[in-house]
Amino acid sequence: MHYIDQGAGEPVLMVHGNPTWSFYYRHLIQAISETHRAVAVDHVGCGLSDKPQSYAYTLAQHTDNLLGLIESLGLSSIHLVLHDWGGAIGLGVAAKIKDRVKSLTLLNTGAFPPPYIPWRIYALRAPMLGTIGIRAFNLFAGPAIKMAMSRSKLSPLAKAGLLAPYRSWTQRVAVNAFVKDIPFSTSHRSRKVLEDVESGLASLADKPVQLIWGMKDWCFNTVCLERFKQHFPDARSLEISDAGHYVMEDARDEVIQGIQHFLGLQA
Repeated sequence: MHYIDQGAGEPVLMVHGNPTWSFYYRHLIQAISETHRAVAVDHVGCGLSDKPQSYAYTLAQHTDNLLGLIESLGLSSIHLVLHDWGGAIGLGVAAKIKDRVKSLTLLNTGAFPPPYIPWRIYALRAPMLGTIGIRAFNLFAGPAIKMAMSRSKLSPLAKAGLLAPYRSWTQRVAVNAFVKDIPFSTSHRSRKVLEDVESGLASLADKPVQLIWGMKDWCFNTVCLERFKQHFPDARSLEISDAGHYVMEDARDEVIQGIQHFLGLQA
């Protein structure tokens, strides 16, 4: 399991979603490593981590992996920064080690059963055609570099970086598995796990929370934002009207400044 560990001080643990990797946090790592220990993980199957072809790519497994990394690095007073699937994974861990968590920053993410089914994702869940589309034709990570942006376009370098670990059928194994692990039905194997993550949010209600949201996100849209506000009514909220799902890419300066200011308040 690959991770970046740079700087010193209280740890800021950055957890990515699908189909990104720790590269997504590159500018934030550079900025905060001057004052904090910046740790950014690549989930198994993603980024520079190993990509086993037979593996339990489930929410429960990813949560266990992240918890294991935290234990192995001996992290405490952790500031979590979570995006996309990183929200369910990171918040699931946070509820288990809440005494070691100092703050939460949530970026266009979720931690509850999906309240709706975006057709673009639903179509890729078809058992055979969806798998072929994602793994053979890169129909998830590829389109995301355009569809997850709103304000601006990714630079050629950023596009290449985000797609670099996902160039072949074998390299896209986790990208496909994440899509299949979205628990739309009540009988899905990860449904109870995700419900438990949402139940665990109450135990984190006393933590400082910041919600940073690209308001042009068609997947984790304002329905998700408002649901987090219900769970964390005292949360700070930075809503960026013209940014998309890849809010760290689309509104880099506002996001980094918002996180730095928030971290400064916890000093």
